[in-house]
Amino acid sequence: MTVDQHYQSNIRDTFFNLFEVLDLGVTTLGKGPYESHDEDTVRAILSGYDTFAKLSFAQSFAEADRVPLKLDGEGNVTLPPGLKSSLEAFYDGGWHLLDVPERIGGMGAPPSVAWAGFEYALGANASAALYTFNAILIKVLDRLVNEEQRERFVTPLIDNCWGGTMVLTEPDAGSDVGAGRAKARHIEDDVYELEGVKRFITNGDYDLPENILHLVLARPEGAAPGTKGLSCFIVPKFWVNKDGSMGERNGVYVTNIEKKMGLKGSATCELTFGEKAPARGILVGNVHNGIRQMFHVIEQARMAVGLKSMATLSTAYLNALAYTKIRVQGPDLKRATDKTAPRVTIIHHPDVRRMLMTQKSLAEGMRALCLYTAWNQDQIALASAAGDKDRASTLDRRNDLLLPLVKGYCSHKAYEVLAMSLQCFGGSGYCQDYPIEQYIRDQKIDALYEGTTHIQALDLFFRKVARDGGQTLRSLLGEAQTLAEGLRDDGPLAVEKAALLRGLADVQGTFMAMLGKVGESPYHVGLHGNKILYATAEIMIGWQLVRQATVARKALDEIEAGTRKPLAGDVDFYTGKLAAVRFYCQSVLPGLTLTRKLVEASTLDLMDLPESAF
Repeated sequence: MTVDQHYQSNIRDTFFNLFEVLDLGVTTLGKGPYESHDEDTVRAILSGYDTFAKLSFAQSFAEADRVPLKLDGEGNVTLPPGLKSSLEAFYDGGWHLLDVPERIGGMGAPPSVAWAGFEYALGANASAALYTFNAILIKVLDRLVNEEQRERFVTPLIDNCWGGTMVLTEPDAGSDVGAGRAKARHIEDDVYELEGVKRFITNGDYDLPENILHLVLARPEGAAPGTKGLSCFIVPKFWVNKDGSMGERNGVYVTNIEKKMGLKGSATCELTFGEKAPARGILVGNVHNGIRQMFHVIEQARMAVGLKSMATLSTAYLNALAYTKIRVQGPDLKRATDKTAPRVTIIHHPDVRRMLMTQKSLAEGMRALCLYTAWNQDQIALASAAGDKDRASTLDRRNDLLLPLVKGYCSHKAYEVLAMSLQCFGGSGYCQDYPIEQYIRDQKIDALYEGTTHIQALDLFFRKVARDGGQTLRSLLGEAQTLAEGLRDDGPLAVEKAALLRGLADVQGTFMAMLGKVGESPYHVGLHGNKILYATAEIMIGWQLVRQATVARKALDEIEAGTRKPLAGDVDFYTGKLAAVRFYCQSVLPGLTLTRKLVEASTLDLMDLPESAF
């Protein structure tokens, strides 16, 4: 295996989630906006996406890391040739159209299918995948702009494969978006001129598209301070005339490319507006509603970040698994003192098996969480199309609660567990002969951008849970409770039942304990918010994995009874699934008890400590 052949997908688990657990053929496909899609079509699409990712994106994985980007004196960024070729193949294949609505020229696939496919792109080459942000921008702008702006900007985003960015962060206002100082001066109609500097802008420039649309937050003159005073503007690299023709170079330039520990092929740029020439922008939708508009983009970005972490862990695990099956070292532990004992492959060693099953259970658990969240997005679209506003609103609140878990937990935990993937390779894993060291460097950013982990934790507790008095959280936990209580105490999933029920009680107890303490000081949430986010994610994953166990157990029973004809690998797949779920229930869910006890015992001693004592 060469590094450029590094990517290993788990399409069997994708199909298991979509069609056996979430039952996409009944719950989503053939309905409303997804009427033209069926299971055979989706399987063919995802199989094609998987093949594309391995043949095109994976080939430039190492080059994206080792061949530097180039920035010229005119603010233009040049990509390594292989990375550029990978992106050309992406657009030539029409993959950017996967979940673009059919009415504007896309394939119209549901979010569950689009996110499932995007896992392959992210796992094969995250640097390349992030340049495809215009696929997200198409959907968001289509929702936000007026008709004139749709024809002027959305149509060429689709037809000409223009690039797109999300521009929030400023040098002195990182995650505190409301402290931004970029300003906008009204010129005429919906045209403004922007001034300011933005930093950490993903893919702020690259030499593939003929134009790039920057979606920028800035404060119009006279607007209120804080986030409420921000408006959202489309600022193109090259001006776009009202008739859609391309105009002159606009006054937004890349003035620096960040030098990073990883994800080096993704140009993280400093953008300067209005210094060399006026930077003209168009007010989105002709309304001053910037932060609300931008959150449509942020939500998509946070989903993508969580998916990226999961995809990286999954391929890291599968690479580690393959290596442990061929690497021979040491005798079996039972014969450790026998000098004549044959040497075995390291997958025979208990500690290696522990590390492998930790990776497997968490990678598959994260995929279950991500695809359940994506499926929930399917249902929002279906409810909206049917005019069921109450159901759409309920599902939308669920999506809001799940997103901090997807982004915050997956990005945190994947980084932690990737160290196990590397450990399975021993000293070889520390070398660039294998992809794991690059996985770790490329993945670490996930816990930092689009809102650091603790920002996700505060958002979860103070906004997503407290907003409706915990009703949305209780509803989700209630469904998990119903599943657990439906399992037999003396059945094959009795261990999973007991672990899930105890975990549910621990998570509920954790929230109750914190609600009792937050009145004393919000510092309690500050000290334990991350633990609460992790615990909430782990119980949601536990719920989804136990769902999977019921399906896998039923499948194996039917195969054994002769009422189901197994496909190649089915018995091993379902057996492995049951083993992963049990391992998770025995190794991860018990940790929720410790979280509850730590929250119950929370003190403010740390906050009373003088700075000089640190």
